[in-house]
Formats: sequence, structure tokens, C-alpha cells
Amino acid sequence: MKIKTLVTSGVIAALYVAVSLLVAPLAFGALQFRISEMFNHLIVFNKKYFFGIVIGVFVANLFSPLGLYDLTFGVAHSIITLSVTIFASKFIKGHVPRMIFNTLFFTFTMFIIAFELHLALELPFFYTWLTVAAGEFVVLAVGIPLMAALNKRLNFKELI
Repeated sequence: MKIKTLVTSGVIAALYVAVSLLVAPLAFGALQFRISEMFNHLIVFNKKYFFGIVIGVFVANLFSPLGLYDLTFGVAHSIITLSVTIFASKFIKGHVPRMIFNTLFFTFTMFIIAFELHLALELPFFYTWLTVAAGEFVVLAVGIPLMAALNKRLNFKELI
């Protein structure tokens, strides 16, 4: 791994953790607005962002009140969903359509987090899936124009 990629991954991970902890009361639980999830959109620009995002999720989940549950299910959710987005990006042209796919797929796969919360807190599965999916959808949907604008300024593809 190149030094530039390693450093950029570290910065992305640190930003993910910092933003997650900044909004910690809204980042964990049955109603989640984890603003740091916007960083998931970086994957549509370059698959090298994968490690920075996953490490960020892992470290942020170390601070979760759900402990091992969040480390297991949260990290697995990110790995699975980011991997599918990387694969699907081969067939989807353009950053905005890829971010739309990423938003919809992350929203759908929030059943993994709902299952986690069902196991850990005995919350009702379908209602919890609805609430965490709604939060994920809002954060990622708002993130589309934000990440598109930042990309014009920063050129995410070449940044890593």
C-alpha cells in the first residue's frame, strides 16, 4: 500500500470517528443519524477508500454502548455493503447514479443493524429496521449533493 493511500485512509478513519462521536447520542441506537455515514459515498469515487471507512466504523463502534454487537454487526454491515457497491460500480456509470445506488443499498441492508438491535436490546425487528433505515436514507441522501460538490473541489478519485 502506498504511503499516500495509507495516510488518506487514516484521515478518513479519523474523520469518521470524530464525526460519529460528535453526534454520539444520535449515532447509536434505534434511531440513528450517524452523519459520518456520508463517508460511505467515497467508495463510488475510488475503491481504495474501503479500508479507511471500515477502520473508521470499527474504531467508532469501540465507543458504542452496544459493545461487541456493534463491532460485529456494524463492521460486517459496512464490509458487505461497501463490497457490493464496489462491484455494482463496474456497471453503473457516473458518480451520482452510483451514490444513489449506494444510498438505496445501504438503506435496504440496515436490516443487519435492526437484527443487531433486536438481539442486543430486544427491540422489534421490523419497526427498528424502518427507523434505522430511515435515518440512513436521510443521511446518505443529504450526502449525495454534498459529496458531489466536495468532489468537484477535491477530486476524490485522485486524492487517495
